[in-house]
Amino acid sequence: MGESKNVLRSERTRAVLLDTARARFAVDGYAATSTPAIVDEAGVSRGALYHHFSDKAELFRAVVEREYAIVAGAIEAAAGLEMTRTSNSIAILSAGGDAYLDALRDPGRRRILLIDGPAVLGPETVREINARHTGRTLRQGIAAAVACGDFPDLPVDALADLLDAAYDRIALVDGDDQPHRLMLRRLLDGIEAKSQ
Repeated sequence: MGESKNVLRSERTRAVLLDTARARFAVDGYAATSTPAIVDEAGVSRGALYHHFSDKAELFRAVVEREYAIVAGAIEAAAGLEMTRTSNSIAILSAGGDAYLDALRDPGRRRILLIDGPAVLGPETVREINARHTGRTLRQGIAAAVACGDFPDLPVDALADLLDAAYDRIALVDGDDQPHRLMLRRLLDGIEAKSQ
């Protein structure tokens, strides 16, 4: 019983650190966020921080991983909802893309994932994290479109990389991104038309 209490307390401490760090990184950015400020705001000791994370970069990586997982969940929920309305894989893929863009309208999330993430962790590390989460959902959506004949037999990974870059570029648009979303939807529709 005592061991399970310690595990629960440890999990809570880790969650508080992640929540606090996420809030600080979102507002102040990675460079301006200090670990003393995080532990003070979280109400934990420096020892507790270093029990869970070896340094600020590892804490930041955990925040990035969690943010990508949250966004992937939003994509899957939107795609699943669209599946209840239609069997058109392009519409489902577009719904997932819109969910991604909606999630990235949060300026803090955009800063963490698209600006500080590659700068701090390196582009390759961020691509690896992305591939496990939002990139995975995109590859699955494209593979489904190919499998049902809505897309021609295209190289799924290459198309996913291109669309992923397009979605990230759109996510960085300040203000109204609707024209960009519309153009991307037309691009997807054009790929679909070529398969007919």
